[in-house]
Amino acid sequence: MQVILKKEVQNIGEAGDVVNVKDGYARNYLIPKNYAEAATDGALKNREQNIARIKAKQEKLHQEALAKAEQIEKLGSIELTAKAGESGKLFGTITTKKLCEELKEKSGIEVDRKTVSLNSPINKIGEYTMLIKLTSKVKSELKIVVTASEIVKESIEEPVEETAEA
Repeated sequence: MQVILKKEVQNIGEAGDVVNVKDGYARNYLIPKNYAEAATDGALKNREQNIARIKAKQEKLHQEALAKAEQIEKLGSIELTAKAGESGKLFGTITTKKLCEELKEKSGIEVDRKTVSLNSPINKIGEYTMLIKLTSKVKSELKIVVTASEIVKESIEEPVEETAEA
């Protein structure tokens, strides 16, 4: 089925593109979510009339993403503290949601957690790299430094043997 994309869809295309997708994907996902419309004759004519407006909107979004990426690059890194054990393992992991909240708090840049990917889960003390995909063409990397706020002694408790009473 041919559809005209209204918004950028990852791995499919950008706004204004005419693409072929499976019927079910178009009817059950793209069209109900208002990401696309069916490529009828009228819609194709309308697309050609609005192509300049669509391209201008894309350019504006691209420029905003570039500005955000520049601000993120200027930050350099974010330092986080968390409770850890003697071996350096954190009690729990630091999630992308927590990273986005820290980024907003420290720099005022708001990023959707779904656009953030990590090279590995943050569950130990150390340095990590966070990749932020602002648009399909604009990506930014940020270094995350995790330190221990307090080190909790890891005690290995020996099992208590129960005595059987008869």
